[in-house]
Amino acid sequence: MIAFDSIYVHPLPENHRFPMEKYDLLPRQLLHEGTISENEIIVPKKINQAFISNIHCKDYLNDLQSLKISAKQQRQSGFVHTHQLIQRELTIMEGTRMAAESALKGAISFNIAGGTHHAFFNRGEGFCLLNDQVIAAKWLQNNTHVNQILIIDLDVHQGNGTAALCTEEKNIYTFSMHGKNNYPLHKEKSDVDLELENGTRDKEYLYKLEKQLHEIGNILEPDFIFYQCGVDVLETDKLGKLSLSMNGCKQRDEIVFNFSKELDVPITCTMGGGYSEDIKTIIEAHANTFRVGLNCRI
Repeated sequence: MIAFDSIYVHPLPENHRFPMEKYDLLPRQLLHEGTISENEIIVPKKINQAFISNIHCKDYLNDLQSLKISAKQQRQSGFVHTHQLIQRELTIMEGTRMAAESALKGAISFNIAGGTHHAFFNRGEGFCLLNDQVIAAKWLQNNTHVNQILIIDLDVHQGNGTAALCTEEKNIYTFSMHGKNNYPLHKEKSDVDLELENGTRDKEYLYKLEKQLHEIGNILEPDFIFYQCGVDVLETDKLGKLSLSMNGCKQRDEIVFNFSKELDVPITCTMGGGYSEDIKTIIEAHANTFRVGLNCRI
């Protein structure tokens, strides 16, 4: 039986100029169409401080929670820091940890938020303050039978924080496939970085993804997969520079989920970015990830 956890976390206050509506609209859409039911939704609380202090600098965590981060650092993170914002971030971290724990029992899980892959050891960047996938990965390694973890990051932006945090982690393998000319300007080094030119379309994207996953599958036997499935790869996206169609984005998800199924490995998905002009486009693309993932792992 599949354990499915779509983790609903409340959106940011209205004064934060960031497309947070999807965190409210996406679960509503999934419920409305019958893809999920109410009893499959978990609302997490704040994460245990010990789980994040293993990953992030203690001084940074203390400054973050006491709102002592400098104005310059706040600008770099993309947020004006408030107590509500920090509580939300801690809730997102717990959401991904809980989802990972659940995937061990039921093959697949989702966090409707999450995917904070620009967060570094001692700083935030790109609307990310703490790194949920790395926190959850280390929790799994320290508290379960999971040893080897694969992080597949298909957000249009490189997972620079994730790459930096995992540089010395021999048992966390990072694969980022992203826009070559997109944020961040300075890319960190993942185990595998596959950079794509502006305007890359479905055929080339899907071919390269399938080929790379096949190569990874030949050298790695992961016990667990984290999938960063941002939909900012769409041609309609305001911040991305790739040109995938809605169907191409859906096929991307199918490739990843089939890969995890072939390996018989649990997978946790974090939603990541999506900035198309029409909110309906964002919701449909994210909803496809849920539909495809659940259908694949049944």
